[in-house]
Amino acid sequence: MQKKERMANLEVLRCVAMMMVVVLHYLGKGGLLPDLTAPLSVQDMVAWLLEAFCIVAVNVYMMISGYFLCESSFKLSRLLTLWLQLWLYSVGIGVLAAVTGIVPAAEVSTHYYLTLLFPVTMGHYWFLTAYLFLYILLPFVGMGLRRMTKQQFQVALVLLFVTFCLLKSVLPFRLEEDGKGYDCLWYLCVFCAAAYLRRFGIPFLQKKSRALLLYLIGIFGTFGEAMLLHLFYLKTGSLELILKIPYEYNHIFPFLASLGLFCLFLDSSIQGKIGSVAVRIAPYTLGVYLLHENLGEAHRKHAYQVMVNELKIGHIKVAILYALLQLAISLGFIYLCPNTVVAHWIYLVLAIVILVVTYVLFTLKYYHLHEEYLASLKNVNYDTDRQKTDF
Repeated sequence: MQKKERMANLEVLRCVAMMMVVVLHYLGKGGLLPDLTAPLSVQDMVAWLLEAFCIVAVNVYMMISGYFLCESSFKLSRLLTLWLQLWLYSVGIGVLAAVTGIVPAAEVSTHYYLTLLFPVTMGHYWFLTAYLFLYILLPFVGMGLRRMTKQQFQVALVLLFVTFCLLKSVLPFRLEEDGKGYDCLWYLCVFCAAAYLRRFGIPFLQKKSRALLLYLIGIFGTFGEAMLLHLFYLKTGSLELILKIPYEYNHIFPFLASLGLFCLFLDSSIQGKIGSVAVRIAPYTLGVYLLHENLGEAHRKHAYQVMVNELKIGHIKVAILYALLQLAISLGFIYLCPNTVVAHWIYLVLAIVILVVTYVLFTLKYYHLHEEYLASLKNVNYDTDRQKTDF
């Protein structure tokens, strides 16, 4: 029973993390995060604060994977199944985006299709590339971590996090080889931290209030450091290259926040309907990421960007619309879809078809407004360039 409760805890956290990923995409790729080199309004600061609350999502997802994988054995069938799922999403969504015009014809090239056919080696989905790389190394990494003593493990973690996390967090310049957390190396660091939690735990963080406090310290540390760098830049014009460094996955503050949130859920008891629903939904959260991640300029063609920028619908109204849409899909899956594999696939296909048809119809009616906006920006840039060259 305890094992099921703990799995329910982490599956709820997995769902929360994926919702945070959607929020990050909404903020970053929807153009709602203003440039830190310009003065910020209260609304701008709220957007950056919300970004800080959700920036833990990827690290948390890595921790959940590491927590389970460190005690698992390598299975070739699991690797092939995951790769096939990734390939089907990559090819299916990519071809559909090219056919429907979501990806402009000018961007559809041989390289584009090669990226669809080889999504892992071409880095289409960086998170899955890192995950598959680590899973292939699982027989070696897992064996080494299971044989290490607690002291050896602690020394290894200190060396890893000082080298790949703490140094970049305190130095006033950007390291040449810093991957910003979008790489296999950082995934390995987080994997090792999750494995340590699985084997030895952290007694100090077993108290929920302390875990919550660590999460909040990480959140407000991220936001606070970014705002201080922002103010320093406005006064001196210096440190422009590191203005966003507090929001990178391998910065100390986002890592501490993710550790606190993970420990908060790890030692929580979630039972009843919430737990059972989370266990049922959580395996499909990866599909949300794969559907939400596109190629090239596609991110700049989200419907919510057109609604906010061109149709002048308020951000809150658009966010509520998206939340209600996701809630309707989730409730339909929970209460209407039979609990069989075939029914799950049918529901997935129908949901994708309905969403794609709706998006295409919306784009055909309103996207010309966004194209006119982009054309106006090009004209402004052209005129600005001419002014700079007119002496």
